[in-house]
Amino acid sequence: MSKAIEFYFDFTSPYGYLAAQKIEALAAKHGRSVNWRPYLLGAAFKVSGASPPMTMPLKGDYMRRDFERSARFHSVPYRQPSQFPVATVAACRAFYWLQQKNPAQAVALAKALYHAYFRDDLNISDAENVVKVVASVGCEAADVRAALGDQAIKDRTRAAVDAAIAAGAFGSPYIAIDGEPFWGVDRFEQIERWLAQGPF
Repeated sequence: MSKAIEFYFDFTSPYGYLAAQKIEALAAKHGRSVNWRPYLLGAAFKVSGASPPMTMPLKGDYMRRDFERSARFHSVPYRQPSQFPVATVAACRAFYWLQQKNPAQAVALAKALYHAYFRDDLNISDAENVVKVVASVGCEAADVRAALGDQAIKDRTRAAVDAAIAAGAFGSPYIAIDGEPFWGVDRFEQIERWLAQGPF
């Protein structure tokens, strides 16, 4: 059986958001599953020496334009968040807490968090907003609040971030297929060919 596609992403990444709308259909078309692996881009930037693109002169202005153009190109609803970028630690912790309980529900949560941020302009750096989103996929708010402060969940999230960086992830989305890495939603055409025909 073919290995799962490894999908690394940050919840504050517009390109990760776009990829999240496409990755499962693409994987299913080629008989694959997807391992959803949210992580923290800030941690990767510290290792790679990179800076958040939005803080860079010229590039930041370009990327604001490209986010919206790319969303139109992929026919995905998009609203530039009023607070951008934001910290996604709480979102990651909520995902990894739910994943150990119900992996399918955790994927639904990832999509809901992206929807809340890039369509509804909900600031997901706020832990209470994350609690609301997790509750919307069928969890008890009190359980979510407790999980966000649970040291075991903090450790699990930290380990997931470290594992992503160890796997080479430095951007979002970062997709690995049988060990071959692809960075960016604009690599989906290459991914499609790789999945259909094998290495090229």
